[in-house]
Amino acid sequence: MKKLNSFLAKDIEAFITFRKKLGYRSEPNKIRNFFSSFDHYISNKNARWSDLTPAFLLEFRSQLSLEPQSVNKIMGALRVFFDYLVRVDRIAQNPLQDITDLKRNAFIPYIFSNEQIDELLNGIQVNIQSLNESAFLTDLAVFTIISLIARCGLRISEALKLKDEHYRKNESTIYIKNTKFGKDRLIPVPGSVAGLINNFISVRNSILHRNKCDNIFTSIHGEITDYYINKKFHAALQGLNIDRSPKKFPGITFGNPTVHSLSYPNLNKIQTFFKYN
Repeated sequence: MKKLNSFLAKDIEAFITFRKKLGYRSEPNKIRNFFSSFDHYISNKNARWSDLTPAFLLEFRSQLSLEPQSVNKIMGALRVFFDYLVRVDRIAQNPLQDITDLKRNAFIPYIFSNEQIDELLNGIQVNIQSLNESAFLTDLAVFTIISLIARCGLRISEALKLKDEHYRKNESTIYIKNTKFGKDRLIPVPGSVAGLINNFISVRNSILHRNKCDNIFTSIHGEITDYYINKKFHAALQGLNIDRSPKKFPGITFGNPTVHSLSYPNLNKIQTFFKYN
């Protein structure tokens, strides 16, 4: 992450620290990302406090070559930052208080059909390498993780962070602690996926010569990362000749297929399970 260099750099860092003390969970570098383009812009313009007018900020917004929703996120972060500056008496009023968001383009995520999911999982499974234990264990982990995402609606980060104790074998459930939205979830695991998890743990323990690891999905070299997940996923897409590019039209964008797209067909199933059980 590049260092902030504008005259507002210290105030931005103070704002990030302030949010952290309030209990916000966002990583500092992720917050800085929202300010990097603005920091660069005002540095190039040699801007000072007197330049922070609505007109100046509209000019900044107009030169952002991003989707409207991405622009709105940046301007939204700036709006909250300026509210903070008003609170600590650095400025008299928020220059963004009367500037509304850009109209967002409609976004339609890519949704796999059940047949596509079956074909994709099969494509990943048949390409599991067996040349050596290291490659085999990593590929088996990736296949099991993607199966969890597709069949149980997990996010990549949730699957990668699963610990042995989070998988309740006797109940065929997975306990997700402190999700993206700060909640805990108990996810039902279909019998076929439970079999995959049981098989992976058995193979892992045999290869690593131990009965417990920090995370369920562990390779000889340590934790599995999302790099391997995405690499195998996109290789499988290519093998199935699935178009991987987003489609943009005036006012609407059809998203490209991602690993997270695999979870969409199963979200309603999970919600229905908890509604009637």
